[in-house]
Amino acid sequence: MKKFMFNIGLIFILVACSPGNEQSTDKDEPEAVEVIARQAEIIATDLQIPWNINKYNDTFYLSQREGSIIKVDGSSGLTTIQSVEVTKDVLHEGEGGLLGFILAPDFDRSEEAFAYHTYEQAGEVFNRIIVLTLEQGIWNEDRVILDGIPGGRIHNGGRIKIGPDGKLYATAGDAGIPEHAQNVDSLAGKILRMELDGSIPNDNPFGNSYVYSFGHRNPQGLAWDEDGTLYSSEHGQTAHDELNLIQPGKNYGWPIIEGDQLAENMETPLFHTGYETWAPSGISVKNNKIYVTNLRGEAIRVYNLTDQTVDTLFENAGRMRDVLIEGNVLYTITNNRDGRGNPREGDDKLYKIFLDQ
Repeated sequence: MKKFMFNIGLIFILVACSPGNEQSTDKDEPEAVEVIARQAEIIATDLQIPWNINKYNDTFYLSQREGSIIKVDGSSGLTTIQSVEVTKDVLHEGEGGLLGFILAPDFDRSEEAFAYHTYEQAGEVFNRIIVLTLEQGIWNEDRVILDGIPGGRIHNGGRIKIGPDGKLYATAGDAGIPEHAQNVDSLAGKILRMELDGSIPNDNPFGNSYVYSFGHRNPQGLAWDEDGTLYSSEHGQTAHDELNLIQPGKNYGWPIIEGDQLAENMETPLFHTGYETWAPSGISVKNNKIYVTNLRGEAIRVYNLTDQTVDTLFENAGRMRDVLIEGNVLYTITNNRDGRGNPREGDDKLYKIFLDQ
């Protein structure tokens, strides 16, 4: 197994400040930056823009944005590309492509998974949720759960998760059209909730609607804590990235408010990044802490729900896309080949990090 070790401790490096540097000052002088170093192990390398992490026993299944699944042996690091056969071609443009991918609860028997992907129809861009079945190393489309979710070159959302209530949740971005987010008749700019067969749950907050919450710009993370409370991460317009506590039927304000702004019947975020940009993606919750992968922020940051502090767990590997926690082990993936990063030798990578007990 390939290993990449960060020495445990604190390292100080010097970086030159410039007008283009996010941490630049008025003076063109070096600035000391504290780098948190952690011990990490590289499980697999040479991935192609992996988006979602799944783990079954000691095998990983990662969606790759261009439209394939990569299977990774967790012991040897051996990777196998598995093709995805769908009735509507995966549109890998801008922020679109094969995004969310989760194994079905009965995967050991059914060999099924749910997938969220971008497609084009009659000159328009959409997203849809489908069921795939694994047959002789190929994922074949079996049935459609929900289609016609507005899409675009930006803000496709794309995270899908099965909640503790057994329902399927999906994040849908505003597709670059902010007014979608406040229109409860549109599926864009929403967190959606459905039965695993694609039907609308009777207890959804709006009658005969998949909409669970609205007023979202580009939510990309979903996770529940041990008590079943739902949290989501969301990209702000100019910094002001958010962590939100999600409740059914609530309006999270976009594009009317963001950050600390207030408006009647609109929710302010649990936490926002102020004038710092994280571009948060996948999240996970453990021991009252939200672990947040940062794309632009190029780190895994940890928001403590108890004292509202933020720590850096892991950085200096580039753009971080998703996180999966199993016991005291955290798995994460980079997205340095997504057109916005700076690929390094062996990118993209799947990492394993041990958490403090």
